[in-house]
Order: sequence, then structure tokens, then C-alpha cells
Amino acid sequence: MADKARVTIREVAERAGVSVATVSRVLSGNYPVPPATRARVLRAARALDYVANAHARALVGGGRKMVAVVLRQVTSPFYAQVAEGVEAEAAANGWLCLVGTTGGDPQREMDFVQLMREEGARVVILVGGVVEDDAYRERVAHYAHALDAAGARLVLCGRPSPDPELPALVVVFDNEAGALAVTSHLLSAGHRRIVFLGGLPGNTALDARVAGYRAALAAHGLPPEAAHVVDCGLGRAAGHRAMAELLKGEREFTAVFAGDDMVAAGALRAIADAGLRVPDDVSVVGYNDIPLAEDFNPPLTTVRTPAEELGRSAVRLALRDPDGTAGTDHVLGTHIVVRGSVSPPPSERTP
Repeated sequence: MADKARVTIREVAERAGVSVATVSRVLSGNYPVPPATRARVLRAARALDYVANAHARALVGGGRKMVAVVLRQVTSPFYAQVAEGVEAEAAANGWLCLVGTTGGDPQREMDFVQLMREEGARVVILVGGVVEDDAYRERVAHYAHALDAAGARLVLCGRPSPDPELPALVVVFDNEAGALAVTSHLLSAGHRRIVFLGGLPGNTALDARVAGYRAALAAHGLPPEAAHVVDCGLGRAAGHRAMAELLKGEREFTAVFAGDDMVAAGALRAIADAGLRVPDDVSVVGYNDIPLAEDFNPPLTTVRTPAEELGRSAVRLALRDPDGTAGTDHVLGTHIVVRGSVSPPPSERTP
């Protein structure tokens, strides 16, 4: 457990071997300081995990009520909807919202969280599934304890906590249940050869969707080898490449469960490029129900995830329970939206 005592500017000065005034000049950036001295002070500040006192800044006009949301990207409709929910709920409570993107780079994530600590953000929300390895677990534990020591809250949104004892709030939706339901929908239509397109081993969200897919196959009496998971990751380009590759060989499937709607978009394009029709030749389902899903050709059957509500709930929980509720996951539901991309397989249609 991290020490709750805040590191002081005096401790940084002692470690760097300079005066408190010199440390203040370096950290404020408003006065010229020799490069070697500046480097020594910054090394000491990093070593001690020093964060400038947000309360002191509040005396000169800083310290605004601020929520920070950290996303992989803003071009993804799902992430954009979560961010919209965060911003809307923050605004409704009179708080400001800052959005940062990482591109999946852990160092960028660490830098953004550190910046938000320095700026005195009271809530930091990390969004989306991740590969939960040792480096990630260590990183999130550091975030949680450091923010908690500064009187701020960490919220994990759409991902589980690596340790239930961490001082972090968790808001998720039931990925596995949604995947089980939409796979069961395909099975009920008569499909038995269903490909899962968009796996990413180790990713918490996609692993749960694959688990739901496998559970549905098993519940319908199919053997484990009936599962066919293509680990192509997410995104339209990934879905297009993987689907085009599958269609090069003999078509041994009648339906595709895309890991998200953007994978489905790529798959639909590849199927059309191959001269096939959805759902006449191949049925396709997706996940997330992004706003454009109903405008796909054909309109996409998919799992609606509460993306905007996920963001709103993250803010509501953090503001309602400023001390946090470690070990408690707040789970939101999902449901299927049935449109025109699924029909019985050709062999089972009535002439």
C-alpha cells in the first residue's frame, strides 16, 4: 500500500541538493535555471513521485473541478460515445472534462495520468479492454494508490480491476453475456459453423466475448472444436483483411460473429467484394451497436452496449462516492438489436 503522506517540495530540494526556491523555479518554469540543475531537480521529483500541491495552485485560481478520461482513440465510435457520456455527466455537475488518447501506448497513458495528477484532476477514468499482463497490473496499482494519496479517484471503465483491494471504482458491462446471447441468436437461426472474427488473446473485453461465444456453442451441444476464433484484433481494416483471407479458401462457415461493429463493417465489405450477399450467403453479427450499424448494408444485427451510460456512470459513481468502493464492480447490461444481417443458412431454407 502506498504511503498516504504527500512528498513535499523540501524533500525534493534535499534530494537534489538545491534550495527550495530553486526547486520552485524549476517546477514553475517561469525563471531561467542552469540545465544541469534543472535535470537534477526533475530526477529527484520523479524518484520521489512528487506532485505539485493542487491546493496551493487553488489559491491563485487553479484547482478547478476536473474529470479526465483516457481513451485508446477518439476515432472509434464506441470510445467516442463513452467520452460523450463522461463529458455530459461532468457538465451536468458543473465539472470540466479533459480527454486524452494513448493509441495503446502504455507510456502515453502513464504520462497523461501523471499530468492529470499535477493538474489536480479529482477523477481519472481509464476506458476500454486491455491486455492484463504483469506490467499492466503494476501500472494500474501505481495509478490507484498515487491518485488516492492525492485525494483523487481512479475509475476503470469497461475493464476489470487487476486487484479487488485497489482503491479504484469499476464500471463494466457484461461482455460474456452479450456474446452468448448473440451467438445463441445465430444458433437459433440454424447456424452451426460460426466464425468469431476479431480475437485478441489477453484482451479482457475480447476474451470475455470469445468465452460467451464458446459457451453458447457448448450449450447447443456442439463440441469445443466447433469454435473457430480468428485472432485479427479490432477495426475495419482488420476485419476486411481477415474476412478476405477466409473467403480465399473453401467456405466452411455460414455465419460470422464480429468482435465489434467496425470489424463487421470490414467483413461486410470483403463479403461484397467476393460477390457474396449478406445474409443470403453469409450471416453477420457485430458488437456495440455503434450509431452507423443500422445504416450498414444490410442493417447489422448486433449487441447494444451502454457506451454513453458507461461514461455517465463512471462520473456519477466517482462523485457520489468520493471515498470509492474497492472490490465492487458496477455491471451494466447489454441486449441484442435484431436487424437484417441474419437469416437461416442456405441449406436450411424452405424452397
